Amino acid sequence: MTRECAPPAPGSGAPLSGSVLAEAAVVFVVVLSIHAAVWDRYSWCAVALAVQAFYVQYKWDRLLQQGSAVFQFRTSANSGLLPASVVMPLLGLVMKERCQAAGNPYFERFGIVVAATGMAVALFSSVLALGITRPVPTNTCVISGLAGGVIIYIMKHSLSVGEVIEVLEVLLIFVYLNMILLYLLPRCFTPGEALLVLGGISFMLNQLIKRSLTVVESQGDPVDFFLLVVLVGMVLMGIFFSTLFVFMDSGTWASSIFFHLMTCVLGLGVVLPWLHRLIHRNPLLWLFQFLFQTETRVYLLAYWSLLATLACLVVLYQNAKRSSSDSKKHQAPTIARKYFHFIVVATYIPGIIFDRPLLYVAATVCLAVFIFLEYVRYFRIKPLGHTLRSLLSLFLDERDSGPLILTHIYLLLGMSLPIWLVPRPCTQKGSLGGARALVPYAGVLAVGVGDTVASIFGSTMGEIRWPGTKKTFEGTMTSIFAQIISVALILIFDSGVDLNYSYAWILGSISTVSLLEAYTTQIDNLLLPLYLLILLMA
Repeated sequence: MTRECAPPAPGSGAPLSGSVLAEAAVVFVVVLSIHAAVWDRYSWCAVALAVQAFYVQYKWDRLLQQGSAVFQFRTSANSGLLPASVVMPLLGLVMKERCQAAGNPYFERFGIVVAATGMAVALFSSVLALGITRPVPTNTCVISGLAGGVIIYIMKHSLSVGEVIEVLEVLLIFVYLNMILLYLLPRCFTPGEALLVLGGISFMLNQLIKRSLTVVESQGDPVDFFLLVVLVGMVLMGIFFSTLFVFMDSGTWASSIFFHLMTCVLGLGVVLPWLHRLIHRNPLLWLFQFLFQTETRVYLLAYWSLLATLACLVVLYQNAKRSSSDSKKHQAPTIARKYFHFIVVATYIPGIIFDRPLLYVAATVCLAVFIFLEYVRYFRIKPLGHTLRSLLSLFLDERDSGPLILTHIYLLLGMSLPIWLVPRPCTQKGSLGGARALVPYAGVLAVGVGDTVASIFGSTMGEIRWPGTKKTFEGTMTSIFAQIISVALILIFDSGVDLNYSYAWILGSISTVSLLEAYTTQIDNLLLPLYLLILLMA
């Protein structure tokens, strides 16, 4: 999260151009590092994609400045196309390498499909920008055409027919989700954030459909199916109610009762039967048995319940403090917002050390609760809708410029994605040794520790600012130092972590991501853990 105030808006002058160039330089360092580590035809595709995204990003920025974009995007940031475009392709590449090292050909091919899908949706976003730019940018079109031609040619000769169809299915879902969600949710995303979030949702929806149609008894982990069904179910529920409440007032008691009844119908009549088909057992009984399977899980659940209560008390205390103050300031200070980062770190570290499958499921449940409460707040569903609006308004920042409040959801996603994204069959046989042993801690390090320390120290003691931003040199340096100390503590308390003298790569990865935090105007809670995850897995 930002450390002082919002960066200048696009088009406000040279400082932003300097910050965009610095952000691009950091992204290219990451891309070239992964290219050097992987060095195959797919990594060359990632380099070509990054080059064309760098040029197209300026076209998106110009469209945002002129108000000529098809949809209404978040205005307090640049388009963010470059940093978002390379995330899925790089993630697929490092996943392929790790699964190849683990001797798992299924997930090796899965990683290639992830990379190809990421390139496809990124190219679509580029084509969209070029198609609506007037006059037509000839040079950029040539560069994008060459890069796209190389990528399509290589992928055509690398993917099977079924994999090509799968990529096209995800692209089709992505196009429709863009049209629906960006229309329903104006100013909630930048083009890069929309690419990252909607691309991920599209891929998960396609995976769920694919597995539902080809389900075989005892195939797949129920934990993975649980995440897919819950996330897709919550997104479809949001689309359903957003469409419904266009035609009726959502703030009445009749609409609220209907909302709760339809939530029960969709949950009991769609989500649970869907999950039952995939795991071949009663989902509620399975979840109950899973949560209380061991004594350690009972202790962890009790501990997490206490932390959840503490988080609620922090919200109530800050609102009571605002009510009793005569000040007209209506936003919580930076340090108050960072309390939640400390609570999340205290939540995730014991889960990673003692029981990662439980943390996987608990994070999924927590995400569903967060999304449901945001629906209640957004639609003003009685009896909690107006109360949630009042309580959460204190913690808004400049990135919550749309109708949804997403920063707390992004925080949860940033902490959870390193747990969710790594295929567990590829973590066997020592394939996650060295720096890769820190992969589950990527969210804790990048957001829970690094971003929090940078924000607090940068806003209170920072004086030397990075060129073109409000971020400070002192904040970045203390962030790097705090993450190094955290790695040392992880080595002490987690006996399963063995870095094998890969300290230079870890220091370089942490420093690179900290520099990205200093220059990016995208949602750092989401972007930083993904970049650190990619670098640690490489």
